[in-house]
Amino acid sequence: MSKKNYSVARVVTHTQSTIGKCERHNERKNESYANMNVDTARCDMNVHFRSCGELTYNEQLNKLIAEKKVCMRGLKADAKVFDEMIFDVNTDYFEKHGGYEYAKEFYEEAYRFAVALYGEQNIISAVMHADELNVALTEQYGKPVYHYHMHLVALPVVEKQILWTKRCKDKSLVGTVKETVNQISHSKKWKSPQALDENGNVIFNEKGKPVLIPSYSILQDDFFNHMQRAGFNDFIRGEKGSTAEHLSCLQYEIQQDKKRFEEIKERLQTEEIRYDEIQTVHKTFNEIDAMGKKTLTGKVTISSEDFKDLSNMAKQSVAARSKIFDLEGENERLRKRNWELQSHINRLSKRLSEFEQICAPYLEALRLMPEKVKAFISDVLKTVRKEKELTKSQNIKTKKSSKER
Repeated sequence: MSKKNYSVARVVTHTQSTIGKCERHNERKNESYANMNVDTARCDMNVHFRSCGELTYNEQLNKLIAEKKVCMRGLKADAKVFDEMIFDVNTDYFEKHGGYEYAKEFYEEAYRFAVALYGEQNIISAVMHADELNVALTEQYGKPVYHYHMHLVALPVVEKQILWTKRCKDKSLVGTVKETVNQISHSKKWKSPQALDENGNVIFNEKGKPVLIPSYSILQDDFFNHMQRAGFNDFIRGEKGSTAEHLSCLQYEIQQDKKRFEEIKERLQTEEIRYDEIQTVHKTFNEIDAMGKKTLTGKVTISSEDFKDLSNMAKQSVAARSKIFDLEGENERLRKRNWELQSHINRLSKRLSEFEQICAPYLEALRLMPEKVKAFISDVLKTVRKEKELTKSQNIKTKKSSKER
């Protein structure tokens, strides 16, 4: 039975201080990646359905706030203001339907789904990644196969009515709507609705509390149904109620390699057992030598039954040896890859430890005087941006002058 393909629509929340790591990954701003399967030579093949251009995600947020298109009134400094939605289907689904071009059509439709959900003006970025190698399928197909998926970053905006308070001089206006704003609120955007029975009545649990329908479960249903109506079939909705923890790309690759390693190890053991059985089926070498009789001319005559047994045994032996040789080679390759991945993890851990030591004084300063540190960093970043803009403008002028010559 062929492996089933599942659709996934997953939401990860970010604050203004944590969105940078997400941005560097999504927009391919890093020089190297924890996921060793990112092929930087293919980054140009990633497809942007929406981009904030030269602005960072935070700068685009501040721009929308300045233009009064969104509001962060009442939110804490560490509030979750960005939703990162990840759309995905098994890699093999795209490979069997046309690969890269089919994936672009699929995620363009997925983007339309997100537009209906968030509103296009609230989407900061939407990019389809086409540069992450799927090692397992690459080995299976004997050619490079890439894992197509989309990262979409949006602001969870809801309409909020601001009422006139008792401080209003016109007391007749107190309690009426003063203005309606587009408030950023992840909790209200993804508030779980109450479950209703067939008669439209609220369902209560054993403790007398209303039963809620998980909002992310509704998201999975809506995404699956939207794509089906748009004509994208041959996959099923992601498993309901799944509590499987999302693994990082590197963790996932290690897990998959270990899984394939164990499978090969098991197959190798099976082949060795089968080979041993072949040797014992016909018992001893003496019994094999006794099969057949020498003629006066020195030739050996053998019965058709003995010849058939010897022939089958020889074929099985050759086949078993060939399989064992192939499996041992594959086993060695996976051992080497597993070692490389572990070495990479060790290097990253060492770098992380070094960064922690370097950043310790700054973190301590941030803890003691957060406002002064933030103001200092803000001034430094402004200076860096100005220098970059100046360098960029100088490069443009240089190119223009060279063309005029």
